[in-house]
Amino acid sequence: MARNSTGRRVRHTDLLDNGLVADYTGPGLLPGQSTGGGVGAYLLSRAMPHLPPWLAAAGIGITGGLGSLKWEESAAAGVGLTLASVALTGATWWMGKSTTAQRRLHSAITVASASAWTTAACLAGPTAGPLPDLYLIGAPALALSWNIRMILRRNDAPGESGDKGLLEKVGLARAQIGQAKVEPNRVTAPLAVEAGEQTNDDVSTALGRIASALDLPTSAVRYQPDPDSSRRGDLVIVPEDMLAEAAYWQGPSNLGGSIADPLVIGRYDDGSPMFLWLPGDPEQGRNGTHVLVAGMSGSGKGESALNLQTEILSRRDVLLWLSDPKMFQDFRPLLPGIDWAAEGGTPTEVMVEAIQAVIPARTRWLGQHNYRQWVPAAAQVQNDPKHSCRADGRACGCTGMPYLVAWMEEAASTLRNLGDDAFTGIAQEARSAGVSLIVSLQRPSYDQMSTSTRASLPSVIALGCDPRDESFSLPDRVLDAGAHPGAWGNRRPGYCYLVTPGIDEARYASPGRTWGFGPNAVSLMEVLANWAQRNGATADPITAGAASSVAGNAYTGRPTPDGTPAGHAARDEDDLDDADYGPLVDPEDEGIDPEADLPEPEQGDDSPIFGQESGHKPTPEEAQRLLDRALAEFEHEGRMVVGPKDFTDWCDKHNLSRSWVSKRLKKAAEEGRLEATNTTGRWRIVPTLLAA
Repeated sequence: MARNSTGRRVRHTDLLDNGLVADYTGPGLLPGQSTGGGVGAYLLSRAMPHLPPWLAAAGIGITGGLGSLKWEESAAAGVGLTLASVALTGATWWMGKSTTAQRRLHSAITVASASAWTTAACLAGPTAGPLPDLYLIGAPALALSWNIRMILRRNDAPGESGDKGLLEKVGLARAQIGQAKVEPNRVTAPLAVEAGEQTNDDVSTALGRIASALDLPTSAVRYQPDPDSSRRGDLVIVPEDMLAEAAYWQGPSNLGGSIADPLVIGRYDDGSPMFLWLPGDPEQGRNGTHVLVAGMSGSGKGESALNLQTEILSRRDVLLWLSDPKMFQDFRPLLPGIDWAAEGGTPTEVMVEAIQAVIPARTRWLGQHNYRQWVPAAAQVQNDPKHSCRADGRACGCTGMPYLVAWMEEAASTLRNLGDDAFTGIAQEARSAGVSLIVSLQRPSYDQMSTSTRASLPSVIALGCDPRDESFSLPDRVLDAGAHPGAWGNRRPGYCYLVTPGIDEARYASPGRTWGFGPNAVSLMEVLANWAQRNGATADPITAGAASSVAGNAYTGRPTPDGTPAGHAARDEDDLDDADYGPLVDPEDEGIDPEADLPEPEQGDDSPIFGQESGHKPTPEEAQRLLDRALAEFEHEGRMVVGPKDFTDWCDKHNLSRSWVSKRLKKAAEEGRLEATNTTGRWRIVPTLLAA
């Protein structure tokens, strides 16, 4: 017995009364099962549903016999018993007006016959005249009639009970229901609608009315169409919401395991765990996946992200790169275990450019080592000759390549800055490189991200949203099956639907809930981050090299416990003083005596700089030194993506026009010091050693 959303107790027998479950014997028992053992227990369990009419027949005989001892030949008792019989029969007819005419008439005849015989037995004695014969013939006949009715209600044309059943009420009168499978808190019934008249779409449309008839929330009733039929499927009813009580994160599910093992991020409404796989599995025929995390503000998107991130950091063969314009408000305890963490704006631009450079480098390495896709063996030292990059076929001994997860938190901000197709190329190409992209935002609509990017994110964790946004989060087939995230909004944080390769598609429309992260979780997350810092994977030379070739000092790898970078070493600040760039003095300030008096003002010193095309025109040699100096400082600061607006201070300091900067940037791009990005007017700095 369970409670629905209104607090009313919902029993499995309620489903039986509505014609959905046949031969139900108790919670958690399948038809034909019993709680006892042996043939006797089995026969008793089968006979028990049919005993009430016979017990009532025996009770009537006993009542007539006992009543005769008190009221035999009593005129007053005769009047009272007659009036009681008429009243009881009339009440039965009146109370049966809400049922079918057949049930109403059957009930009234049964009550009238039983009360008439009881009255006669009490007044004349149960053995007087024809009363014994009437009892011995009539009582079994009436009991059997109710047994037959019960059998016909359960075993007649499926979908039609004695009162024409639930399905008639919701417009599916001719639908046929097969043998239901009854599990604890779950009933699954095969359903087939009328051939040529209805389709699975009609069942999907009726789900709300079915939930209303059962007095259950809409999300408790789902329909999974048969992919091989347009009129058959499984109707699933979960009467109890086992997600109402929050369950809190108790730590990672598989500390030290592989990222190829399932990630556990919560539980379904029947209590089973929610699994998510990121890498593919060639043996299982499962591809790697990218993930969209979508939900309105207050729907629990941050905690859902924590569930997934803590699972990722607990694995030994994966790197996590995180971009978060909210300055890691939710994820700061995990920062020590994250290989690369970038705030919004330019740092995220640099990360996106680095990911685009890393993908072909990783794909090339995997291909050279005979991996069609990333598998856990790729993260190990390559001692297997089958995965050797050597031409002679001997083991190459190359350093392994960990899996890479690129997480874009609050991605709407990044998409506004970089364009709605910023992740399109990454999403389309990254899976074959052993890279999963995770995009988290509130509203994944077409005006936020391109349709190509959305189509390349096959997995989704869909939390509560505005009902009008459901189609942006979930595929139509999942919504048709009964998924309804708009019913939650932000009133049930953590409630979600999970659509991902590797789980049964019948689960797609089953609601789940991610683990909650209470105040006590912070210290446990810090412990996990420290474990990842000491035991987690470090970037392989291919990934680190490709990232550094784009990001320069912006990427140093996860710091080790002693504070030094785990990846490539950061450049020393004195490197800026080499002969390529000259001393740390502006060219126009060379030879100035700091003790000398300032010169007198000259004409034009007070002329405005901005908005004017005129200004100080340095010599070509001086211009080259100024630009090289500026790019070197940007590179040292990790600002690897720049545009004219980043040179505002330089224009102001050196009395240079904006048009001069734009021309010099184009010239630097021609010389290989800069490369164009996907965003108009933005350039990526090529690190000095590569540009040279």
